[in-house]
Amino acid sequence: MDDHLIPFITKDNIEKRLKEIAEEINKEYGKKKVILIGILKGAFMVLADLIRYLNVDTRIDFIQASSYGSSTVSSGKINIIKDVEMDLKDQDVIIVEDILDTGITLNFIKEKIEEKKPNSLKFLVLIDKKMRRKIPFEADYVGFTIEDGFIVGYGIDVDEKYRHLPDIFIFKEKR
Repeated sequence: MDDHLIPFITKDNIEKRLKEIAEEINKEYGKKKVILIGILKGAFMVLADLIRYLNVDTRIDFIQASSYGSSTVSSGKINIIKDVEMDLKDQDVIIVEDILDTGITLNFIKEKIEEKKPNSLKFLVLIDKKMRRKIPFEADYVGFTIEDGFIVGYGIDVDEKYRHLPDIFIFKEKR
């Protein structure tokens, strides 16, 4: 293991929390159909594991937005690389994201999805870094709230590295 990776959240704790969130969604949506939209690339593992615990009728789509590039700090400029393909009009939609940080990307995606006129729109984030918020944004479902720190693993990367790790680690840049 790299000496600049500090263990933070285990895969067992992630699994436990995703099961709890799935139960909330199952109770809330019951027999309704829900469209889950994963934000690529970071949320693919969250979405894949979450759907295993859902009992509601689900459809899956993806959107890809980027504000980091190869940096560990958000640029604040959002690029949509892949848009949603499904018709979201009058649908119940849950956006699934790995990290809620500045709020800029999720607010941008919220506005973009609202233009498609869904019946309802909610947000699920695995990690919420409240102290980094630049614009107000609250997720409806939150896995873990952390103070700060750059994290990797469980789909979350730095320059496309470390996504494969089953746990989440704090990433300390080499000096």
